[in-house]
Amino acid sequence: MKNNISKAILALFVSLSASGCSNFLDEELKSELAPNNTYTSSYGFEVGSAGLYAEARSEYNTWGENSAFMHNAACPYEALQIATDLATMGTKDGSIQPFGYLTLTPNTGIVGSYWNWAYSLIAGANEMLKYSELNTNWDKSTDKALYQAESRFFRAYAYRTLVYLYGDVPYVDKIQDQFRTDFTRTPKAEVISHMIDDLTFAVENLPENPDAVKVGKLTKWAAEHLLSEVYLMKGDYAKAGKAAEDVINSGHFHLMDNRFGGKVKDKGDVFSDLFVENNQNRTSGNMESIWVMQFEYNTTGGGTNSDDWTRRAWEPKYSEITGFVLADSLGGRGLAQLVPMKWWIGEGSGFFEENDIRNSEYNIKRNWYYNNVKTNLYGKKADITDATWFTTFRLYPALTKFFYGRPENLSLTGSYRDRMKFRLAETYLLLCETRLGLKDIPGAREAINVVRRRAHTREITDAEMTMDFLLDERIRELVGEESRRFTLVRTGKLLERTRKYNSESGPAMRDYHVLWPVPQSIIDSNTGAKFPQNDGYQ
Repeated sequence: MKNNISKAILALFVSLSASGCSNFLDEELKSELAPNNTYTSSYGFEVGSAGLYAEARSEYNTWGENSAFMHNAACPYEALQIATDLATMGTKDGSIQPFGYLTLTPNTGIVGSYWNWAYSLIAGANEMLKYSELNTNWDKSTDKALYQAESRFFRAYAYRTLVYLYGDVPYVDKIQDQFRTDFTRTPKAEVISHMIDDLTFAVENLPENPDAVKVGKLTKWAAEHLLSEVYLMKGDYAKAGKAAEDVINSGHFHLMDNRFGGKVKDKGDVFSDLFVENNQNRTSGNMESIWVMQFEYNTTGGGTNSDDWTRRAWEPKYSEITGFVLADSLGGRGLAQLVPMKWWIGEGSGFFEENDIRNSEYNIKRNWYYNNVKTNLYGKKADITDATWFTTFRLYPALTKFFYGRPENLSLTGSYRDRMKFRLAETYLLLCETRLGLKDIPGAREAINVVRRRAHTREITDAEMTMDFLLDERIRELVGEESRRFTLVRTGKLLERTRKYNSESGPAMRDYHVLWPVPQSIIDSNTGAKFPQNDGYQ
């Protein structure tokens, strides 16, 4: 039902599609899933809610397979990681090259698909908000506010992507009854204020107890975590810190510091346990997750082969080396679209300090052994060289947090594992960022040291507590989980750190690359009002 309602909602996005949406204009919604028929009861709004969750997850979709939305490109996730301080391109898929080489234009596919994905989610949220005001048939007196809170959370979540990528964007908070060609660009600061209003409402009306909601459902704490980030975008450090502290002090979450979950008796550590299949939700004992997107394998409404290709993006093409075969224990099939840079992952320990469990063999695979029993290489160590790392992309230190493989289908592409979208370690790092903004260095140091203590590494001093140290710590803790471009844009460090660390993208990076261009199709179709392009892309 999630997919059906998502398709019905998508058919209503006529005024916000980049193409003018002639195919959607021809759609006849006379089925039971038309909004006039669906949004007439609490059950109908629960169906619509499922559509919003599916639409949000589609941020990670590539080619479809019954998704609520698809990018029609291989590397949407990678486009937010490349041309930063993290990685260079390995396998140079055509859809990622414009972002790695910084040759993106207003006609680049993913430039348009992220715009369309965000406005699709906004339109679905606005649809639910409109009909929630018309409906009088609620099972509980709190249902109206609940579904409005979910809708407003997702609307803010979508605008977060838009303002990070494009800057000033049209703010639309109602379904457009007439096809419009006269949109204008709302100043970023105004959009952020609307996002804060939406998230404040969500905090007040989403459920408080994360153990009393269905797996994957939002709580007020997910909204408050996002609210902290949005206040940081605004530069309101005091309110950002208050929101982060509310989550931390809620009593519902704590950093996991003891082994847990399905492989607790296997070799590993508590950090690696966070990324074991089925360990992402609270039902596994994970008290760190705040919001988890549901992508699990072979489950109705779960992941598909076109969802969340993070694993194949980060993992090397080891199976192309004589002496190796695909194995689930080695993460399955990697395509090396994102190749980690030496400056942070290193040949030895990188910038991790001694005893930091995030650098253990359970979390970064540095030692590779030939696994093909049919060769005389079996069991011998394979050497990582500059050639295997940066020329063939077949062997390099790899992030095991994204290892995923199934013996019945080792060549599969999807990660098929729930994704921790917000977790408490990041909340602490947001709190650190707020305190840096307030010039509270001891407070920032204490916030970051909470995360470092869990990692079993040394505590830092006030003298070491800088924004660059925080950004390094976010790599150690959140590499591949966060959208690195967003973090660097928010902190004003994208240009500096990309130029410093990225030999591939850095020389090509110009000041205007802080933003992506507005899709050309939007400008061309908006004939009723001026809609200026971002600087540098004319």
